[in-house]
Amino acid sequence: MTEDTSTSAPAGLDRRLLDILACPICKGPLVLHAEPAVLVCRADRLAFPLRDGVAVMLEEEARTLAADDPLLAR
Repeated sequence: MTEDTSTSAPAGLDRRLLDILACPICKGPLVLHAEPAVLVCRADRLAFPLRDGVAVMLEEEARTLAADDPLLAR
């Protein structure tokens, strides 16, 4: 049986979930990065971790990104 790649995303996150997730602070869009496994809010310069395919969308768990962080440019 083959995997349906249209609904899967890197880091085990379901593509449909990724389409509806938003930054919990500004409600803006998030960008998925597979390595490291994070969801990035470019507006707030925050990286929310993915743990075992689950997005940890808590502000206190997010890592603040420097203005020149490569994750913001991808």
